[in-house]
Amino acid sequence: MAFGWKLYGDGKTPPLGEAVAPDERLSWPRTVGIGAQHVVAMFGATFVFPIVMGLDPNLAIMMSGVATIIFLLIVKNRVPSYLGTSAAFVGGVAAIRANGGDSSDVVGALLVAGVVLALVGLLIHFAGLGVINRVLPPAVTGAVVMLIGFNLAPVAAGVYWPQDQWVALATMAFVIVASLALRGFLARISILLGLIFGYLLSVLLDATAGQITSVDGTGAVSTRDRINFDSVAGADWFGFPDFTGPSFSLNFSLLVIPAVIALVAENAGHVKAVSEMTKRDLDPYMGRAVAADGIATVVATSVGGSPTTTYAENIGVMAATRVYSTAAYYVAALVAILLGLIPKFGALINIVPGGVLGGITVVLYGMIGLLGAKIWKENRVDFANPINLVPLAAGIIIGIGNVTLTFTDEYVLNGIALGSIVAVVAWHVARALAPAEMKAALLREGAHPAAGSTFGHGVGDEVSSDPSSVDEVGRPGVLDGKTPGSDAHRR
Repeated sequence: MAFGWKLYGDGKTPPLGEAVAPDERLSWPRTVGIGAQHVVAMFGATFVFPIVMGLDPNLAIMMSGVATIIFLLIVKNRVPSYLGTSAAFVGGVAAIRANGGDSSDVVGALLVAGVVLALVGLLIHFAGLGVINRVLPPAVTGAVVMLIGFNLAPVAAGVYWPQDQWVALATMAFVIVASLALRGFLARISILLGLIFGYLLSVLLDATAGQITSVDGTGAVSTRDRINFDSVAGADWFGFPDFTGPSFSLNFSLLVIPAVIALVAENAGHVKAVSEMTKRDLDPYMGRAVAADGIATVVATSVGGSPTTTYAENIGVMAATRVYSTAAYYVAALVAILLGLIPKFGALINIVPGGVLGGITVVLYGMIGLLGAKIWKENRVDFANPINLVPLAAGIIIGIGNVTLTFTDEYVLNGIALGSIVAVVAWHVARALAPAEMKAALLREGAHPAAGSTFGHGVGDEVSSDPSSVDEVGRPGVLDGKTPGSDAHRR
């Protein structure tokens, strides 16, 4: 399928029980409207995560559009998905910066991770997903995802929250309430709404309560406005965002490569979700989707953009509209590219107060970590079995506690990288040394691929209209492979 979408019926919204297929489209005005919904759905997380990684959010938004087009072309328009900023790399990026790395080091390491992800996609395409399942069973995958999320706790608690604790508390409370009290699309964008709430609250407090004295983004105590619009006033209306060239370091690359495990699981889950929704067999495109995500990440980070991943929010939009047309994703991608060419818009994003990010990150980072527990639960991982309990316990504490193993002054392993290596390697060593009854228990629990579990299971296969369902970064919309929106599967 190229770009010749067939017009669905009379081009109007499909009736109940019917859907617009990926190779179909509504009338162009309606397609543009659906595309605009996709932009709004991806927007919050796509620019929040670059901010917390210290990257240019305007460039991230623009490159998300480029990445989406690359993805659609590689999967031959068979898998409708939007590629926004990935949360899986936030912990690794924080570790790079804590070890003295700058933005050039960050995007260089992320580019290497993109290459690894692309190679994994090629492996899946030619050898099948079973190869990855055997190396990274759900017990290990859950541990790695958990330590990536919880490793970020000091960033939320020590960097963002102290900048304005009361705004952080109010923003956190708003996100929690909005995600539960709102319904449908509004619940899906509760993070974005929370950011807007905290932004406006900061403006109001500056006008009524005056300046605040607290730790600022540099770690020094200062008296300042919570939000300063000088950079917005000085920014141009049209122009290119700032590009950053990559620089490469093995140490820094090792800090972000473990996130590839989470991205493979995430992509697999999302492809399964789209397959279920469109009633089409997309397994032959699983490897292409993973490789496409990796290639898109390479392209985005080569100019200083953020790493990418398929977005559950946009799968949620498809579930709500029953429009799976890839034409709408091309529209969304073009809109994102145009937004990236408005520096004043980027400046407005860049001045989000630290306290607001504090309230958002305590929710988001915790949700990343808890996805690991979700993977364990849905794959019935048995922690009474020492094969799972002992090595994974060690890996998780090393990752969360940021334990360091020093080889030389130039080469160290710590935190996420060391914890992930321990979790993966030690689990396989433990399995090899364990008695037969413990190995048999793995098969019974479904934690080993021979029991029929899949890498993506637990990452989320179903799109639900229930706002209480969340994916790997707390974004509502993906559950477990059942019928989208079914009341029987609401949580």
